[in-house]
Amino acid sequence: MDALRQDDFGQDDAALFENRDWSVLADGLEHRATGYFIARDALASRGPDGYWEWPLHLSEKEWCGVRSFREAFLAALAAFGIAADQRLSLSFALGFGTRVGGPAPDEAVRLGDLVRLKPPARRTLPRQPEPVALAAAG
Repeated sequence: MDALRQDDFGQDDAALFENRDWSVLADGLEHRATGYFIARDALASRGPDGYWEWPLHLSEKEWCGVRSFREAFLAALAAFGIAADQRLSLSFALGFGTRVGGPAPDEAVRLGDLVRLKPPARRTLPRQPEPVALAAAG
């Protein structure tokens, strides 16, 4: 689902919205630092279960902060007349987790971190006593 924007031969698109990380352009949503691009016609993509694909997908990217992405994503939906539904909020919560507070504005607990299985603790078996040789009776 990686959708990197191809350069339009240096054309400068006027931003419809910008925040610290994202720009909403006439043709889609672009991450300012990486150039990661989501085309306008792909913004409303949903999976068969109705969850929005981009919040789920972008939650896997280490460079994607939830607050700035959510703000820009909602601005893009509004700019392009795409209606948000309840599954959008659930998609953000499922992908990025729920905010648990803290000093960082994008700090959240990702669902994957909450349910990630840990390997079982190593157990050492008790040592078996050394076999004792029986003396022959004689």
